[in-house]
Amino acid sequence: MISASDFRNGMTFEMDGQVMQVVEFQHVKPGKGAAFVRTKMKNVITGGVTETSFNPTAKFEEAFVERKDMEYSYNDGDLYYFMDPETYDLVPIDGHVLGDNFRFVKENMTCKINSYKGKIFSVEPPTFVELEVTDTDPGFRGDTATNVTKPATLETGTEIKVPLFINPGDRIKIDTRTGEYLERCKA
Repeated sequence: MISASDFRNGMTFEMDGQVMQVVEFQHVKPGKGAAFVRTKMKNVITGGVTETSFNPTAKFEEAFVERKDMEYSYNDGDLYYFMDPETYDLVPIDGHVLGDNFRFVKENMTCKINSYKGKIFSVEPPTFVELEVTDTDPGFRGDTATNVTKPATLETGTEIKVPLFINPGDRIKIDTRTGEYLERCKA
């Protein structure tokens, strides 16, 4: 058990059946009245942020969120299978748990699987990935000076905007958090 007076940034605890993470906290001792702890916290599973004040003696159960690297193997309908590199077990994960940035993940990529008490609540793909461009209009020489972009289809089937000089077959680096093109990779 932890008390509100023990809060630290990044600490996770269970409150009303929800897993919360302390984003910011402040111990407040007003001139009159009792002291309290003003807390900004994030629901780890839903991502919602709330601000609440607690009595410093309020007790909470500490929550341990497990973050584990697993390799994406394949999908079968709405189930996506990830392999545990230590036990080689395949773990099925429902498609609704995957975020929008999972569209940049291809087979055999390592992702972070977040779970609480054995229940998986999110999948984090790598921050940067290198993918091959499978389809785009051909590039033209001299088109590197402007910030004009064109659509390109990647090997995962996702379409993003790329500079005009990118050709089919080029490997490019993408930021999965924003879905933006970063650079062309060396062959």
